[in-house]
Amino acid sequence: MTDTDLDGRRVLAIVTNYGVEQDELVVPVRHLRDAGATVDIAAVSTDAIRTLVGDKDPGESVQPSLSLADADPDGYDLLLVPGGTLNADTLRLQDDALEIVRTFTSSGRPVAAICHGPWMLVETGATKGKTLTSYASLRTDIENAGGSWVDRPVVADRAGDWLLITSRDPGDLEDFLREIDKELAGPSGS
Repeated sequence: MTDTDLDGRRVLAIVTNYGVEQDELVVPVRHLRDAGATVDIAAVSTDAIRTLVGDKDPGESVQPSLSLADADPDGYDLLLVPGGTLNADTLRLQDDALEIVRTFTSSGRPVAAICHGPWMLVETGATKGKTLTSYASLRTDIENAGGSWVDRPVVADRAGDWLLITSRDPGDLEDFLREIDKELAGPSGS
């Protein structure tokens, strides 16, 4: 799927154990691993992750690599925050997940969030001064948190000395993954 060589790059994906949108987790993880990156999936527990398709239909089960509590964000180059309404709404109530996001943003490392995933950035205050996109229903939350919302397939914003890559939904995955590849393979990702 990609000609990008991401050998040596490390990505951490954070999710709950139920409700993550299947393609927003599975497609990026497979894509990044196929390009040579090491991708760990941290969930609330080490039980299987039950994905959903369209927030309602059962999707693939995915085994997490570790729990959120055991994840050391310092060992990763990029944070991936998939969506899914149930996943994102529950994830933003997890202190361990919030601390992971804060660690990435305060250290200047990139965060890539899709669909409802930007709720994590709203919850941590990281959208202030950023331009981003998301599932349309998050627009008011993002704007109330000091961000600027736009309706585009992908937005890469470096305001505040850290990169935030956002996309609207699974239909934008190609653009979303292109921006992630560019960051991980580029000068700051080498």
